[in-house]
Parts: sequence; structure tokens; C-alpha cells
Amino acid sequence: MTKFFRGFYYAANGLHYTFRTQLNFRVQVFSALGVTGLSCYLGLNTNEWLWIALAITLVLTSEMANTAVETLVDLASPEINPKAGVIKDIFAALVLISAIFALIVALLILLPKILYAP
Repeated sequence: MTKFFRGFYYAANGLHYTFRTQLNFRVQVFSALGVTGLSCYLGLNTNEWLWIALAITLVLTSEMANTAVETLVDLASPEINPKAGVIKDIFAALVLISAIFALIVALLILLPKILYAP
């Protein structure tokens, strides 16, 4: 059972490291908190909440994967290497695609509620 709880400790360390070292992650976390607050205010239904939660989770986890891969690439290839750069670019694109998806979800769900609120 101790190993099980130790896993949570390591996961918290990963979250803390990412939050402390990655500006984009901090911006995304605070954006997620803002969207969550706005969603509470607008009274989303269950399906809308699921889409918002999926979008937030996708952006945050893809940013963490990007951070992990960048750290691993820096460890494996401390000198400049074009292939290392390609790997980093691919993971940056992963985050970009996730963020675009999240923006589309937010626009489709939140914008009509804001524009047509009574």
C-alpha cells in the first residue's frame, strides 16, 4: 500500500515541477480556472461540462508530455541536434493542436451562452 501512495507523491512532484518551471503551463492552469469559473456562472449542463473538462485535461496533459519530452531530449542530447529539435517541435505542435481544440470547444459552448444570456 505504501508504494501506491508513493505514486501520488511522485505525481505531485511532477505537477509541481511543471508548474514551477513552465510559464505556458501556469498560463494554461489559470486559464482553466477562469473557464471553470465562467462555466459555473453560466450553468453548463452535464454534456457541456464533459467537453470543457476534456478540453482542459487534454491541454494540461499535452503540455506536461511536452515538458517531459523536452527534458528527456535535453538529457539525451545536450548539444544542438537537428533531430532533437524535430522531436521538440512535434511535441510543441501536439500542445498547439490541443489548445486549438480547447478554443473551439470553449467558443462553441460558452460564446452562445454569453451572447444570448437573458
